[in-house]
Formats: sequence, structure tokens, C-alpha cells
Amino acid sequence: MKIKYRKMNEGDLDTFIQMRISQLREEGATEKINLTPALKEYYERHMADGTFVSWLAVDGDRIIGTSGMSFVEKPPYYGCPNGRIGLLSSMYTHPEYRRQGIAKELLRRVVDEARTYGCGTVQITASDMGVLLYTDFGFVKNGNFMQYKL
Repeated sequence: MKIKYRKMNEGDLDTFIQMRISQLREEGATEKINLTPALKEYYERHMADGTFVSWLAVDGDRIIGTSGMSFVEKPPYYGCPNGRIGLLSSMYTHPEYRRQGIAKELLRRVVDEARTYGCGTVQITASDMGVLLYTDFGFVKNGNFMQYKL
């Protein structure tokens, strides 16, 4: 097996979206809505304007790992004086390919994208499965994260 890494293009979008949905279900999402149209619209729009990038892991013609980085801007604060933030998402590896360093390589590549974009920080809401990957990489847990659902 020789895993290759490449940036996602629009032709990869349907597979990427199905993998994103698999990831969300694996993390416990049980909602009965069709998320595909909203995901497709989001990724098409943000890939076109350069505010979303993804690196993929590929075995032959099969996409076996995904990553995603959305670039957003918030008012500057002490932890990120330029206000540019990378929001990490879509970190997913097919179960039969896990524990081989694929996620770590995908993470390295999308973090480099955030650095190139000029982000001062990268944030993620990590699943229980992902915490070790992110802490080993150097992410620090912030206990202040809260969410209010509208």
C-alpha cells in the first residue's frame, strides 16, 4: 500500500461529503435530515473563494482520509492578534486505514495551509477519538469553549 496525498478538487466533493457524513454519524449524530445539499453548497462556495481547503489521503483511486480547514476572521484578541483563525474539520480516516499515521500527515498539511493563509491560531472541536492526535501534535485544550444553538 502506497498512500498518496493531494489537495481536494471539485470532482472529489461527492465522496468527501459522504465521508464527512460518515464521520458525523460515527461521532454520534442521529438527526434525520439530509445534510448533503447544505454541505455541497458550503464546500463549493468556500473552495471557490479560497476560504476552505482540504488535503486527501488516497490509496490508488480510493479516497481513504480527509481533512478540512476553513479560514475565518474574528476581531483580533491577545491569543490571535491578527484575528485570522483556521477552523479544523473533516478529519476522517476509513477504519481499516487507522493507526498508520495518515491523520497526522493530513493534519500537518492543513495546518501548513492555515500558516500560509496567515492564521494566528487553529481551532477544533475534537471528538474523543481525535484528542490524542491533536494533543500529540501540540494543540492545547481550552475549557472555555461553549455553544448556544439557535
